[in-house]
Amino acid sequence: MKALILNSGLGSRMGMITNEHPKCMTEISFKNSILSRQLRILNSFGVEEVVMTTGYYDKVLVDYCNALHLPIKFTFVNNPLYDKTNYVYSIYCAKEELKDDDIILMHGDLVFESQVMEAVIDNENSCMAVSSTLPLPEKDFKAVIKDGQIEKVGIEFFDNAMTAQPLYKIKKEDWLVWLANIEKFCESDNRKVYAENAFNEVSDKCKIYPCDVQDMLCAEIDTPEDLEVVSKRVKEINERTVYMCFSTEYIHSGHVAIINKARRLGRLIIGVLSDEAISSFKRYPLIPFAERKALFENMAGVERVVEQKTLSYKENLEALKPDFLVHGNDWCEGFQKPIRQEVCEILASYGGKLVEYPYSNNPMYKELDAAHRAEASMPDVRRGRLRKLINMKGLVTAMEAHSGITGLIVENTKVLQDGKTYQFDAMWVSSLCDSTAKGKPDIELVDMTSRFRTIDDIMEVTTKPIIFDGDTGGLTEHFVYTVRSLERMGVSMVIIEDKTGLKKNSLFGTEVKQTQAAIPDFCEKIRAGKKAQKTKEFMICARIESLILEQGMEDALERAFAFSEAGADAIMIHSRKKDPAEIFEFVAKFREKNSTTPIVVVPTSFNTVTEAEFKERGVNVVIYANQLTRTGFPAMQDAARTILENHRAKECDDKCMSIKEIITLIPEE
Repeated sequence: MKALILNSGLGSRMGMITNEHPKCMTEISFKNSILSRQLRILNSFGVEEVVMTTGYYDKVLVDYCNALHLPIKFTFVNNPLYDKTNYVYSIYCAKEELKDDDIILMHGDLVFESQVMEAVIDNENSCMAVSSTLPLPEKDFKAVIKDGQIEKVGIEFFDNAMTAQPLYKIKKEDWLVWLANIEKFCESDNRKVYAENAFNEVSDKCKIYPCDVQDMLCAEIDTPEDLEVVSKRVKEINERTVYMCFSTEYIHSGHVAIINKARRLGRLIIGVLSDEAISSFKRYPLIPFAERKALFENMAGVERVVEQKTLSYKENLEALKPDFLVHGNDWCEGFQKPIRQEVCEILASYGGKLVEYPYSNNPMYKELDAAHRAEASMPDVRRGRLRKLINMKGLVTAMEAHSGITGLIVENTKVLQDGKTYQFDAMWVSSLCDSTAKGKPDIELVDMTSRFRTIDDIMEVTTKPIIFDGDTGGLTEHFVYTVRSLERMGVSMVIIEDKTGLKKNSLFGTEVKQTQAAIPDFCEKIRAGKKAQKTKEFMICARIESLILEQGMEDALERAFAFSEAGADAIMIHSRKKDPAEIFEFVAKFREKNSTTPIVVVPTSFNTVTEAEFKERGVNVVIYANQLTRTGFPAMQDAARTILENHRAKECDDKCMSIKEIITLIPEE
């Protein structure tokens, strides 16, 4: 596509302003003339070739364009009869340069905003800029509309007409029809009319449609009064601010394209989601906030980069009050729809506008996302993420997973509340749930090889950190190999309980015989495990059974301090009481002497306590240890019973997730 800019007029109504240069060189804003502004907008839309007709001050205009040093190829065509003809003859003089491409046609004294050019260029048809909201001018162009198409253009038409401006996008096939009639006019010495006179005769073949730009700036400057009015509008446009927000850790061509579109609307402010915000709805970012912020700070055309602390735009919108917010249209439905609704309400409260562009489905971007996801699931990247999340968020949550599909449920389940997103931070691979899924008792009967296979199944399709239930850890000599294997696989934490002998589930408490390990022996197991690991990221958590076995608070605290002194990276305190009082007491007393070692709880019994209260009291990890298993098996039992009772499957349909939904949940890569 090439542009044709008509600059051969005299500009006599501008008075002294055009005494030394053509009208198009008149300054319209700081560092911008009418023409330089046109050219920069054209270039921002990818137009790299401009045919420009000239008249008086021909050399001044040519030198000026070349001095702008824009990445544009100029072809200058002088109209030697500029003072005796109209621009229909200027087009005729340039005809040989205008037959091989679609054309953007405009007058050299036309001032418009980028959104107008975008609307014209994006129109699928040949089109002309018109306004359905502005009153019809007495002496300027009007376009007569018939059956949705422009039938005539001229200053004399008022019936069925709309205000029009000489800004066109004309497809090659339509342009050649119009150009042929322009040639007939000029070769018949009909050279003092508008080019639109030639169009009016062939409008049934040269099909041009109205592009309604309504109240957006699109106006010619004919007089000093016009210049004053338009300059004021341009100043207002130049002061507009535009806001976008990104969570990406890499910038591809799709991001660059939408950033360039946003830049055309005004001074661009980019929000970068904080690490905590990203981890709340995606996963812990591979690239930290400071580096992601720097990516955008070093992009041309970005005026300012700010932190956005939540997925909700509310805080930043109320502080910045941008004129425009730019986003892809992928949030119109689905998970982000409430966020979009909130944005629309806030923008409406002060007159801001939401601008949405089609979301790109380029397969290359999907491949990049898949590669990024694969990187996030690599053991060396995944292993350290739990420790980072604890340090960043203060409290993290983990949900049990015992298979690839339950891992996907934990990975992908999200809720939006109060402008924030919530999801589980990690996965708990429980010996109870793993054994139950295999139909075996929870007595360490399922060996480590089988349990490692479960980890592999989960890791293959997910990216979240994994916390592994190591039961008692077994013999110290065996535990060191378990640590090395888990660390190598990319597991973030192993939790071992301070018991010996045949394992019994903690919730049996004193109902079955359970023996706690001696403090020195368990400390030695912790030290051996820490010595065996190869990285700083892997965590060993000591689980204390004193409250379960009714050994008292002092015993629990003595063990906690001893285990943390031995090198335990975290302490898990457990209770089978529904009243959380003893858990709260333990946390308070432990925190009096140790403010840094993470505390882990599994609120299966004391399940009325909220995560916020746990965090306030000093807890760092909350594990939901068996809820998927406990809800899943009853549902399956119910389905089986329903089929048996009805001797068919129809009554079971309402209880079932569709196969399509299940397939959608499972990634193809």
